[in-house]
Amino acid sequence: MRQSSLERDWRAAAWVGEEPAAEGNDTDAPKAQDPGNEGEPHSRHRDACLGSTDKELKAGATAEGSAPTELGTLGVQLTDPAGGSQSLLPRPCQVLVLLNPRGGKGKALKLFRSYVQPLLAQADVSFTLMLTERRNHARELVQAEELGRWDALVVMSGDGVMHEVVNGLMERPDWETAIRKPLCSLPAGSGNALAASLNHYAGYEQVTNEDLLTNCTRLLCCRRLAPMSLLSLHMASGLRVFSVLSLAWGFIADVDIESEKFRRLGEMRFTLGTILRLAALRTYQGRLAYLPVGQVVSKMPTSRALDRQDLQGPVDTHLVPLEEPVPSHWTVVPEQDFVLVLALLHSHLGSEMFAAPMGHREAGAMHLFYVRAGVSRAMLLRLFLAMEKGRHMECNCPYLVYVPVVAFRLEPRDGKGMFAVDGELMASETVQGQVHPNYFWMVGGHVESPSSPEPQPLPSQKPQQTPPPEEPL
Repeated sequence: MRQSSLERDWRAAAWVGEEPAAEGNDTDAPKAQDPGNEGEPHSRHRDACLGSTDKELKAGATAEGSAPTELGTLGVQLTDPAGGSQSLLPRPCQVLVLLNPRGGKGKALKLFRSYVQPLLAQADVSFTLMLTERRNHARELVQAEELGRWDALVVMSGDGVMHEVVNGLMERPDWETAIRKPLCSLPAGSGNALAASLNHYAGYEQVTNEDLLTNCTRLLCCRRLAPMSLLSLHMASGLRVFSVLSLAWGFIADVDIESEKFRRLGEMRFTLGTILRLAALRTYQGRLAYLPVGQVVSKMPTSRALDRQDLQGPVDTHLVPLEEPVPSHWTVVPEQDFVLVLALLHSHLGSEMFAAPMGHREAGAMHLFYVRAGVSRAMLLRLFLAMEKGRHMECNCPYLVYVPVVAFRLEPRDGKGMFAVDGELMASETVQGQVHPNYFWMVGGHVESPSSPEPQPLPSQKPQQTPPPEEPL
């Protein structure tokens, strides 16, 4: 049933949520048919699952002649009208589908069979389906998987499971080639921000639920691949985490994490969480600094900074050790009282949260938003409602600041407030991060021109507190 405009407006206040793998669900295996012909998975050894040739799970598509591409390589290279290269998955192709059966409202498996499977059969995409059973199960699976068997890894859940997959790939001994395996996001969670962003880049209108799932499945059937940026994060505790979507501190993280108890409500969990948090609005003290895109310099950090880099993962050339001050060419925000801070790689924070309407950021840059303390509850609500259509920057809110950056550092005072990285709860501690452009491949219709491994100087742009002259894209 279509929701009323008032309910849709409240849903616009939803922030992206993490999707944990389901607990107590067995991996994919032969089905016990119920009267409705909807089978339930039974427990089966993982190797047996991977070797399954069950006709239903293969979507009626033959695997003959569909040898997966070599690890770290792509199927076909085409030239687009602009003169750049465009990568494609092979046809036919074989994919591994990692599905969280409890994502969102717990209907992911039914949605897969009803909306995804028929389209894959028509497009000659054969697949093996694997159900995640617990939190971090997808992470463990990709760490041990023989990736050369698959042309792509498909994640059907919310943004949290994609976070698990990417970090699992980056933790492999062969991470440099593993992270090149193409990924695909099929939305079946609460927030679905990454899928909504890919839907936007492809030129589709903003849609939700089954319509968004259908659009993303069509992108997979079209086989186009687009390079995506990766956010490398370093915590004061020594932990290194990779983000595919966002880091949130303050209000956004509070709503995201505190609404976990309402997960069965689907996207409406964020609406309820937003109302509750607005009623008890908090402020957070901390120190924020960032490197604007116009201030990028080619100078490498000191040898001491490079020596402290993890051997696993790319080198963050714009960052210095956390115990040192940020470099002099960084911008330090004078205010130290915030309602929220958000570093965002993509356009959406949820299927109906068009958070970054200013256009797709250049490779190597991300969106940085922060709201200073002093904003009223009414204005904050107005911002959230306007965000559904990407018009929040037109509210002329003097407390909302936006600036494109390539790196940042955030130091919470007294460890207060929660961090959410792609919806995953993280300890509240000093964190800094840097974007790595065009670092991995995803199924999508938006293609960026490949760039060098490190960010290049971009046109100078000051923090934006007033709406852009043009209409939002």
